[in-house]
Amino acid sequence: MNKKHLIEFFAITAIITAQSLASARPAAQVAKPKSPAAAQETDDQAKIDRYKRFTENRTSNPRAAYEAAREYLQKYDKDKDQYVDYLRKWVALYEKEERRLRLPQLVYNEKKYEEGFAVGKQILAEEPDYLKALIDLGCAGYLASIDKNETFNSESLAYARRATQLIESGKAPETWAPFKGRDDALAQLYNAIAFFNLKAAPNEAIEPLIKVAQLDSDLKKAPSTYYFLARAYETGPYAKMSADYQKNFEGKPETTESKQALDKLNEIIDRTIDAYARAVAAAGSDPKNAQNKATWFGRLTVLYKFRHNDSDAGLNELVATAMNKPLSPKP
Repeated sequence: MNKKHLIEFFAITAIITAQSLASARPAAQVAKPKSPAAAQETDDQAKIDRYKRFTENRTSNPRAAYEAAREYLQKYDKDKDQYVDYLRKWVALYEKEERRLRLPQLVYNEKKYEEGFAVGKQILAEEPDYLKALIDLGCAGYLASIDKNETFNSESLAYARRATQLIESGKAPETWAPFKGRDDALAQLYNAIAFFNLKAAPNEAIEPLIKVAQLDSDLKKAPSTYYFLARAYETGPYAKMSADYQKNFEGKPETTESKQALDKLNEIIDRTIDAYARAVAAAGSDPKNAQNKATWFGRLTVLYKFRHNDSDAGLNELVATAMNKPLSPKP
């Protein structure tokens, strides 16, 4: 597989900024448990001061409140009173939200994928269909694989599939960041699904790549989207159908069955030609695409001439108009 895989992901994936984290609401503010009265029946001034430090910071500085709460629980956890019970619930809610905020930071900014998957699994253990975590983990394995770490491919594929199912059913996360919106997130997820399948199960990469090309995202215009669609056709259905045709019909008299098989094989070749034409067209005149474009055009020419009696007449026109036509569904 080409080592330089879909670099456009990085161009269109916005960085999760510290500002976005600062503006997000901690869980303690979102759904805090009912608080007991601030006054405590105790002569332990240190205990009173710790709880007071918590209450004073609970709204204005949740992190400081969290630290005060942890100190209180470490020292007075055995008291098992209403204050301990409240602080346990508050801390649990705060940590839950912290994990949700931390996950995208680990995945997109810090590229700490192992830690990201550990945090993500904690989130999903509490809420299996928490969409934001599914999206982040679905993309995390793809990003890790680009960094030559394929440890998470299988897990990430499952998360990406579940995320697309939920989004297609009408679900939406609290924020689409770092993506531009629904279509952009879906395109990246389908792109990840295609990527994970392209080598081992190329037939399973075709439909996700077609969906990528149909969604309103930058990947719709990326030449690599169509190149990998062409490769999926070639290494998937074309390879199998070609082998079957040669085994069953090559060198034998034409029959209705052999003609139908040849027609289906030619349909796949035509889809492959179309995908290569789109890749060449999308590459345009950008110098960074020049080498790939030349390679793709060479393969396109071979396939086109095979289907047109060894003639390349009309090939340039095909390329010129390729991106103007709707993409055909998977046959």
